[in-house]
Amino acid sequence: MCNINFEDWLALTQLYADYASAVDSGNWDLWPEFFADPCIYRLQPRENHERGFPLATLSFTSKGMLKDRVYGIKETLFHDPYYQRHIVGTPIVRSAHGNEFRCEANYAVFRTKLSDASTVFNVGRTLDTVVRTPEGLKFASRECIYDSEMIPNSIIYPI
Repeated sequence: MCNINFEDWLALTQLYADYASAVDSGNWDLWPEFFADPCIYRLQPRENHERGFPLATLSFTSKGMLKDRVYGIKETLFHDPYYQRHIVGTPIVRSAHGNEFRCEANYAVFRTKLSDASTVFNVGRTLDTVVRTPEGLKFASRECIYDSEMIPNSIIYPI
């Protein structure tokens, strides 16, 4: 953990809360706006991450790719609809240099299908690089490292 000023810590905490609220809302157009361009978004099993294997469940390298995923979610992917709810731990700031923060936070995502009870869908941690931009703090890199090698069905919505 490193020391940062209270205003930066509060802004980082707000970024994490706003991100979770946006992806839980189902308004997918909000999601890419949390990222700088270029950016990295990866969803990867813990085992692959720890062993240095590049294979990821999802891997995007630009804001345009995130917007393409949003288009896919809204227009082309056919699946049983579900709601998701994120519980996100307070971000831990690992380093802060100028306008860049390296942070980490634990998360749990619950999924509720319309006709089923809620279940634990995905649990892990995010490894993030957050940068200060004229529009505020944005993710330059967000790696969602999930603990289980098994995921139910498929990942449609962003974690």
